[in-house]
Amino acid sequence: MSLISRATAPAAGHDVAELVRGLLSAGAAASPHPPSAAKASRGPRLPSAPTGLGTSAARIGLGPGASRDLSARTGSAAVPVNAPSLPLPSPSPPSPSRATAHPSAPVLPPGPTGQGTSAARLSTAVRPRTESAPADPHRELHCPPAVRDDPALGETVTERLVEWAEEIGIYPGQLDKIRKADFGRLIMLAHPESDDPDRLLAAAKCALSEWAVDDHYVDGEVERARHDLLGQRLAIAHSVIDQAHLPLSYAPRLEEVVRADPVMRALRDSLDNLAGYATTTQVRRLRHELAIMFVAYNQEGVWHTAGQRPPVWEFLMHRHENSFVPCMVLVDAVAGYEVPMAEFSDPRVRRAFTMAGSASVIVNDLYSMGKEDPTDFSLPRLIAVEDECSLEEAVDRTVEIHNELMHTFEAEAAVLAAAGSPELRRFLAGTWAWLGGSREWHAGSARYHSAADAV
Repeated sequence: MSLISRATAPAAGHDVAELVRGLLSAGAAASPHPPSAAKASRGPRLPSAPTGLGTSAARIGLGPGASRDLSARTGSAAVPVNAPSLPLPSPSPPSPSRATAHPSAPVLPPGPTGQGTSAARLSTAVRPRTESAPADPHRELHCPPAVRDDPALGETVTERLVEWAEEIGIYPGQLDKIRKADFGRLIMLAHPESDDPDRLLAAAKCALSEWAVDDHYVDGEVERARHDLLGQRLAIAHSVIDQAHLPLSYAPRLEEVVRADPVMRALRDSLDNLAGYATTTQVRRLRHELAIMFVAYNQEGVWHTAGQRPPVWEFLMHRHENSFVPCMVLVDAVAGYEVPMAEFSDPRVRRAFTMAGSASVIVNDLYSMGKEDPTDFSLPRLIAVEDECSLEEAVDRTVEIHNELMHTFEAEAAVLAAAGSPELRRFLAGTWAWLGGSREWHAGSARYHSAADAV
């Protein structure tokens, strides 16, 4: 079940839907900034210190292997781990200068250790199978609030996105679904460092073209899904995101196929448009994430054609590859700066960032539960089958997994930000803000009973 179908699915009125509605609404409106605070001049910030499960990662001292410090690997100096907060600069590009080095800067180990590291063992992260462990109705998603809410800006982006979709040809006859889903609001909430509708629209175009691949090719929301041809279609689409260069006598044939396919046209146009706001490296980053997402779509195609129900561990691996990461990777591009590639590609940064991406898409899985689609592959439903528990308990276990990912990201991001460059610090705080904006969008877009009940 794709993002757009989840956002526009019919209302559901069962107990699980009510439970999920409570999860999404709890704390979602607790932003420290009132809705009228449209500007984000202060920028998002990580918490001053990590909290809850996994916080031992923030207390890792500098051992003999000081050369393993992130700053030593990236050429940037470190800052103290006990910095009082992580405020971000204004949306203007950051200064190339670095903070003063600190002799006791923290260092992350090459692998997870200590409390909270069970994120590396997610398949066993939930409590053991029992018939007597009831769902916890008071459990909440661990997620920050949205930094800002500017409904007018979100509406502007949505309307311009609908116009673009009509021009490109994706979602023919279904443009009202895009408008109803209000993707402009999602982008506005998730990128609080920019109030430029053009930059936000560039991110929205990329996101919608990514979701169009799912809706047109995989889920059959727009056209009949041909899972037997999925690999072929994705391979040709990949030739757009990583431009294939054929001999002159054959190149026109590929171009003809690409121009005849609205999804491929959308991918090409959105990436070309993004290049006007992002660096070559940032666009290349997104192309790489799209390639990973295509691999995950092929995996889903196998599930459909072979009639497989993936085990929970495999689905969680799938969520690592098929998440909101392609959207989140544009955090710095939309804000108008660039995190150094050496830091962005560091395995420890990659680990924290992709865990945040997995957590974000688990929120979407919970959201789909409220829309009641029993045939969908979602984490709660797979847990319910594999662990032989109720849907209510499966939701509870899903929240446990989400919260473990979030606490681990929070702890490790705090350490990485303290040891890294100002740009990395800003990027990780922007990722934290992205998660809060996404959760706020899911809460506001969910209509489990009626429009009047929407949170």
